[in-house]
Amino acid sequence: MTSPSTAADRRDGRKYAIVTGGNSGIGLATAQGLAAQDCCVDITVRSAEKGRAAVQAINAATGNSRVGYRILDLASLASVRDFTAQVVSDTEKLDLLIANAGVVTSKRTETADGFEMMFGVNHLGHFVLVNGLLDVVKAAAPSRIVIVASGAHKFAKDGIPFDDLQSERSFSSMKVYGQSKLANMLFTRELAKRLDGTGVTVNSVHPGAVRTRLARDGDAGLLGDLAMRVVSPFFRSPEKGAATTLHVATEPSLATTTGQYFANSKPETTAPTAQDDAAAERLWSISEELTAP
Repeated sequence: MTSPSTAADRRDGRKYAIVTGGNSGIGLATAQGLAAQDCCVDITVRSAEKGRAAVQAINAATGNSRVGYRILDLASLASVRDFTAQVVSDTEKLDLLIANAGVVTSKRTETADGFEMMFGVNHLGHFVLVNGLLDVVKAAAPSRIVIVASGAHKFAKDGIPFDDLQSERSFSSMKVYGQSKLANMLFTRELAKRLDGTGVTVNSVHPGAVRTRLARDGDAGLLGDLAMRVVSPFFRSPEKGAATTLHVATEPSLATTTGQYFANSKPETTAPTAQDDAAAERLWSISEELTAP
């Protein structure tokens, strides 16, 4: 299901971008930043009501009427596949794909497909989405994919727990969140290799500690919500958090830069676990197996 008129319908030669999780926080700021640069933008949302409100806010802020929304639930692979099939059917070229949406939970919960929620949404959902859209991204080359990862990947000090990917034996909220963000970075690394020579770049970014709804909508529990309320005044704004994403997505000098990790709009050194090519390749293979139709 899409809005009555998606941005793809009205690109008129302009660059077309999709931003996942674009109705609030960093995603909304990213979508607004792209719209301000005269891009056609579709945001993904789980609720049509939130989609309409976000589109209206972007329209009002930028004067860009070429903004729409599409329904997507990354916690359901059926939803992801329906989404990618629809985009491919009505879109010839996708210039920018921003994998921004994410979730953090205080307790172990599962997606509709039985995956641990953070691994399922933050990694597997985007893994299926990005791969499902590669044909239209390649058709727009030179084009770019930006994966919103996090410095929290450093919480996964032992790397990806391949013997307990669904955190069934052991669950620690921030550690598992860190593992999902490490998965984002290993996915970026492997995807960059696979896209070599296609004209498509893929990079990951760290937005910093940002005042968003992450951990504020009940998923992280009452204590998590209270903790975020206490510390969030010291965090950067969503607009500042989106700055690195926008830089990597649009900066002309980065047209051929791929497989890198950025923070504060500059290349950043990752934890050694994020540079493990064998782990990246293994994660890719396992992700394919887990998400096979």
